[in-house]
Amino acid sequence: MYYIENEEGAVDTSEVEKDLDALLAYLNEDGDFSIHFITDEEMRNLNNSFRGKDEPTDILSFAINDGDEFPSMEGEEREIGDIFISVESMKRNAESFSVSAGEELRRLLVHGLLHLRGMDHSSNDFSSEPMLIEQERIMKALEWA
Repeated sequence: MYYIENEEGAVDTSEVEKDLDALLAYLNEDGDFSIHFITDEEMRNLNNSFRGKDEPTDILSFAINDGDEFPSMEGEEREIGDIFISVESMKRNAESFSVSAGEELRRLLVHGLLHLRGMDHSSNDFSSEPMLIEQERIMKALEWA
């Protein structure tokens, strides 16, 4: 189960829900998590607070097993974490990578869920990072890229 926080209609939540349902079925994932669509300024604040980087980023994922500072909502089901996506950064990335905003958003959903499931990467090298290779494999399997 997931919860979506979408300030001022930043994204089409019906499309996000459809994509999440397909992704969760593909991954056979049943944990609870939330996705928050936020501004660059909100992302900059989170990135500064949790990573010491005073700049926005496209996505931050906080897995329940990351430690005591986990900023999660309380729930009765098995929680796996929270995902924060900067819509402004996502749109810039889409333009920079010459892909649609929809494709870039799907890539971020996959990326965030892989983080929540315990995967990580130390660089953004798509040719050598196992997590990023898996991300792109999933994108192709779901026919999203």
